[in-house]
Amino acid sequence: MDHATEVAAAVESSAESLVAVLERARLAQQPTVPPAQLRVLTIIADNRHTNMSRLAEALDVVPSSASRLCDRLEATGLLRRVADPRDRREVRLLLTSAARRLLTDLRERRQAALAEVLQRMPAAAREDLLSALRAFETAAAETSRPEERPGATRQTA
Repeated sequence: MDHATEVAAAVESSAESLVAVLERARLAQQPTVPPAQLRVLTIIADNRHTNMSRLAEALDVVPSSASRLCDRLEATGLLRRVADPRDRREVRLLLTSAARRLLTDLRERRQAALAEVLQRMPAAAREDLLSALRAFETAAAETSRPEERPGATRQTA
């Protein structure tokens, strides 16, 4: 096994541990919101001009599936559908104050759960982790640009 493969295996294992910590924080929250519905809330929180077609596109599902997710969220008081003031044919999706509180609470729970794990690490290891995560984020961002992908050809005007 070469070094890059060994590092990739360690990153994958660490990612699984990270997901487990975040999932425990989600499950400790009341009310418990299923991951698919939580993703809907997060998408809407990140884009206040979300309508059903944009949501379906972001979720990579058909609009009827997105609509069913919204039905459930609306029934629990976490989502509202309102006519778009710019185009009355469109329906905008809005978070309720309960949904905003839920997302804030979840973010705080996740950060506390992560901090608890990080506190068990030596300070020098935490600093090394921070540097490595920043380098990984930079490298990942570079590979998301078409001109940076292996085998990509650059188009000229």
